[in-house]
Amino acid sequence: MRILKVVQSYYPFQEKGGTAVKVRALARELARRGHRVTVLTADLGLRDRNGHSVKPERCAWGYRTFENGVEAIYFPVLAHYRALTLNARVLDFCRKSLSQFELVHFYGLYDLFGPTVSYFCRRARIPYIIEPMGMYRPIDRGYRLKALWHASVGGPFWRNATRIVATSEMEQQELIEDGVPHEKLVVRYNGIEESLAERAPRPSGFRNNWKIPADEPLILFLGRLIPRKGADTLIQAFARVCPSSGQLVIAGPEGEPGYRPYLEGVARDSGVSDRIRFVGPLYGAEKNALLSDADLFVLPSRYENFANAAAEAVACGTPVIVTNSCGIRSLVEGNAGLVIEPGEAALAGAIRDLIQDKALYSRLKDGCHKVAGQLSWNSLAEQMEMHYSSALTAAGNGIR
Repeated sequence: MRILKVVQSYYPFQEKGGTAVKVRALARELARRGHRVTVLTADLGLRDRNGHSVKPERCAWGYRTFENGVEAIYFPVLAHYRALTLNARVLDFCRKSLSQFELVHFYGLYDLFGPTVSYFCRRARIPYIIEPMGMYRPIDRGYRLKALWHASVGGPFWRNATRIVATSEMEQQELIEDGVPHEKLVVRYNGIEESLAERAPRPSGFRNNWKIPADEPLILFLGRLIPRKGADTLIQAFARVCPSSGQLVIAGPEGEPGYRPYLEGVARDSGVSDRIRFVGPLYGAEKNALLSDADLFVLPSRYENFANAAAEAVACGTPVIVTNSCGIRSLVEGNAGLVIEPGEAALAGAIRDLIQDKALYSRLKDGCHKVAGQLSWNSLAEQMEMHYSSALTAAGNGIR
């Protein structure tokens, strides 16, 4: 198939969230399976990036890269508001090159890429798929602007999608409740690299680098530092359960200005700030080392349509604690971790159980491998192929 993927942020801009990693991994796997894959995205400073594997070259629409059979085109940004960017050259691309593709896969909502490219899709009768990534229900901020987007440019974009991809059964149910026709919906989990655990550095690498005692439990939060993800609740629960021993690592980029200083203040007020470490964003080998060395991964989020970092922790053999507002809950509950109600008391109880109940901890740790096996990009790309074929058939195009 000739597949076009459209996403607001893409590799190497990993600090923008898990989307950049997910779209890249799925695109590479589809290319490996023989499909022609192109990604359209915004140039958020590509030439200023050092130390990543892709080398940009100029093209008619800005810059592009080629990596593992995947072409990525980065459009220059004329203006931006928060994550939303204005990229005028996408219009020229659509007029001249969109007809080369059989199907388009959009990731996320509340940008201008989707409405713009989908307009040309409808004119050319090219079917498209939307993967909202938990964005359909406004959660964090900008409720009025998001409602305006749905009532204007986002309306035709959303209504005319041939398929909607939910990344968990939880998100699927929410979309059904919000009126999405059941026959349009498909479920495909987010994946993990099968070699993640094998590529992780030797055990204790992170502990040694940060001088964390081997006999103290290491509890990890890994994700963007934004209020929804509940790192403040974790700090308070950690102080309650581990008043004299244990280490808490808070890793991830600041996703909202001023939120890291706020969390550092919560840590100071907790009385155990000397055992709470803010290590900033980690990627590649550094992140894998931390995931492997952690005894527990904790994500007390108010909402996650999936929870990519929790899946990565499971792949490294680390049991997890997530709330029942995380889409990955159905996979990990009782298998590779505990699922709790949001709140400090429930979280403190779950941390205490996994620290003190060695039999429970061992059983969940042993179950990580089985859960990780369900999340390989190879099998998920095969699922995506079937969904693409279904979308083409539904649109009356067949498979060319």
